[in-house]
Amino acid sequence: MSEPVIVFDKVTKIFPLYHHMTGGLKNFLFHLPKAWNTLKNSKFEALRDVSFTVAKGEALGIIGRNGAGKSTTLGLMAGVLKPSEGKVVVKGRISPFLELGASFHPDLTGAENIILNGVLLGMTRSQVRKKADEIIEFSEIGDFIDQPIRIYSSGMLARLGFSVVAHLDPDILLIDEILQAGDIEFQKKCFQRMWEFRKSGVTMVLVTHSMENVKTLCDRVIWFDQRTVRMDGNPQDVVALYRSSAGIGP
Repeated sequence: MSEPVIVFDKVTKIFPLYHHMTGGLKNFLFHLPKAWNTLKNSKFEALRDVSFTVAKGEALGIIGRNGAGKSTTLGLMAGVLKPSEGKVVVKGRISPFLELGASFHPDLTGAENIILNGVLLGMTRSQVRKKADEIIEFSEIGDFIDQPIRIYSSGMLARLGFSVVAHLDPDILLIDEILQAGDIEFQKKCFQRMWEFRKSGVTMVLVTHSMENVKTLCDRVIWFDQRTVRMDGNPQDVVALYRSSAGIGP
């Protein structure tokens, strides 16, 4: 097997919970020790003792119910979160397909937002400009490319966002439930681009509720349950057991 490019070693992630001070500041001060302990000990465990590796060029799927820890795992990979315990190691340039268009500015045109989004994702202005025509053609936005994106539909925003990211040269792709952008024909283009990334040896981590996407795109699947790894293995086997546990047919 190829060398691992992503390593999770006994990773736990805990978020503090913030509470409204019932009774006001005076009550808080009168009961300071108890109130302070309540604030200090109010925590949410998003991941617990998670360990796995992802090999270079591997396509890994991550499945599980809402709140199982999937998006937290992607956040740790992307470096926007830090583990509370354990260690996360990522080797290579990451391109996150997390929230398409999240970095767009509503008052800028589609063309201007291509430059903005590309730079925020790690490209230089000259690199974005060289690929701008390809990005615009792929997005199928048409004449709207010169209009401010505040008038775009959600589907147009998703198509433009995907088109920018799809023209990067990543080492590692982090994909969070974004392969439903646009209409059926555009979704086919999205899948085709994913296959091109796979053929070129790009490492992919896909978080999704679509079992068909997992079985089609992934070499391996991890099932998260109760904020830890329940099963790690072949997509067919993991998906079958996950469906069975959820009372869903094959």
